[in-house]
Amino acid sequence: MDIPIGTLNRKHLGLQGLSSSQWSTWGEFHTTAMVLHLSAKASAALSRRCLQSILREAGYTQRDLSQQIDAVLAEQDTRKALPTGVHAIVDAVRNFGNFSAHRITDQTTLQIIDVEPHEAEFCLDVLDSLFDHYYVRPKQAQRIKDELNKKLQAAKKPPAK
Repeated sequence: MDIPIGTLNRKHLGLQGLSSSQWSTWGEFHTTAMVLHLSAKASAALSRRCLQSILREAGYTQRDLSQQIDAVLAEQDTRKALPTGVHAIVDAVRNFGNFSAHRITDQTTLQIIDVEPHEAEFCLDVLDSLFDHYYVRPKQAQRIKDELNKKLQAAKKPPAK
């Protein structure tokens, strides 16, 4: 599994300035990653909850997760719109989470559909991409732009657009 320790520690350490609710969502993500080796089902269910928190933090306050996903998929604001790769797969987290949270059966065999470990890990990959999109990259971009503007100011040049 490649998300829990390496990614959580390496990539996201620069998240200074998150709101308390964003830190809470980050804590949910960390918990979700840590339970994967214990239960794919629990991890997928927590991934679903974490997805809803991330989308709510991003301003999608619709009543339920399905409506939030519809809204983010229809987003026209390029600053909030999901990257293509994430756009195509974000609803998978909701569906895998539903398999975990509800007794959904295969209509042919009538057996309960379980979440496999690789599917729960996939959910973590999607969440990781969402954290990168909504939390990490904007902070990195702002930090770099601030540093550039200091240099431009010192050179008596106008600030970057």
